[in-house]
Amino acid sequence: MTQRDRLPGRERSGALPRRVFMGAALLAGVGALALGAGGRRAGVGHAATDEGANFEISLSEEEWRARLSPAQFAVLREHATEQPFTNSLMGERSPLLNESRAGSYLCAGCGNPLYRSETKYDSRTGWPSFWQEIEGAVGYAIDTSFFMRRTEVHCARCGGHLGHVFEDGPQPTGLRHCINGLAMAFRPD
Repeated sequence: MTQRDRLPGRERSGALPRRVFMGAALLAGVGALALGAGGRRAGVGHAATDEGANFEISLSEEEWRARLSPAQFAVLREHATEQPFTNSLMGERSPLLNESRAGSYLCAGCGNPLYRSETKYDSRTGWPSFWQEIEGAVGYAIDTSFFMRRTEVHCARCGGHLGHVFEDGPQPTGLRHCINGLAMAFRPD
């Protein structure tokens, strides 16, 4: 089984026509503007972190709020998305888009190692991108928000929302894990 085969929704075949992709991108942009500059959205269409999901680390909303900054809470627990290229949300900024040292990218919520620096690349999308996760570190769920069907990436240990994975990345996997910098911390080797 390839990495692509592990993604939910692989039963569909072929790529989206450019016209459909551009329409979905336009709708997503309009939806983001409608939600305001914070990029916050309710967990509509996000099964991975719904209440009742079983993860090794499971905290109450109050405990997560005490552990995380407001922007980290918005991304990891409420599925918000930081602004591209600035990697900022609610006045907080992540430096991880431009991080180039050798090391590991960890979940900001629970410290779970998610990605290695060797798999990071510049996707020119404005978010830290990786072509492969550390085995067993992330989980996947179908995200149907903004009238689209995407594959959400979440921390396998705490369920925190990280970002999305797309099938337009480099070889050897062909995947692009497009991850919010605020959802991660960096540990140099």
